Amino acid sequence: MVGPFVAGFRYVPAGLGWLLKPGIRRYVIIPILINAVVFAAGIAWLTGAIGDMQTAVTDWLPDWLDWLAWLLWPLALLAALVVVWTGFTVIANLIGSPFNGVLSERVQAAHAPGLGPAAPTRWQDLLRAPIDELRKLGYFAVLAIVPLIVSLMPVVNVAAPLVWGVFGAWILIVEYADYPLGNAGLRPRAQRALLRGNRRLSLGFGAGVLLMTVVPGLNLVAMPTAVIGATLLWCDRLAPTAAARRGDAAVAGGVE
Repeated sequence: MVGPFVAGFRYVPAGLGWLLKPGIRRYVIIPILINAVVFAAGIAWLTGAIGDMQTAVTDWLPDWLDWLAWLLWPLALLAALVVVWTGFTVIANLIGSPFNGVLSERVQAAHAPGLGPAAPTRWQDLLRAPIDELRKLGYFAVLAIVPLIVSLMPVVNVAAPLVWGVFGAWILIVEYADYPLGNAGLRPRAQRALLRGNRRLSLGFGAGVLLMTVVPGLNLVAMPTAVIGATLLWCDRLAPTAAARRGDAAVAGGVE
């Protein structure tokens, strides 16, 4: 049952191992710089906000439930970490999207040249990449309604960190798989359908990226690592599934 989840998770350290490969490392410099600046800002903001969050949790509880603060405060902090790091990851990708598409293209060419070349990157693609990121941001905002509601419901909000964790893992696989899948010509709706069809594999990869973003030092290289890992995942596991689905659709169309 956990096999696909673990398999997806392993593509994150696999991506890390590609950072210094000849022919690839020059394409990771700008994404690393962008990631470093954005996460430095995230750390500075979170450091200043921790005290305010602790006060908010204490004030939110009625006096007769003050004894619960010791339990709810760590849960609230964990949920905040997930929200902040996934949020800053989306911001980093919004800035770095033009470079990430090129990085994914180069990794695919090196890892699976027989898969076929990715669509060539044109200057129009570089201009459109931030717009696509904004559209994804809208999708993530709608999706965040469920964990937000869970966080505000008494008793049920004990499960909020887990719900936010699943949410974070999902948006990270959607975020990073967009680069190789988009290069292959799949539109966002088709991408999400493919990822849902490989849910445990996808969530395993997203969980690995989420873990990497909260580990000091590793979070500085999380973005290019995740782009590479998602590309390897596409080449090895998702591309054959997508090809099989296209074949089934073609057969079904022929029967009709």
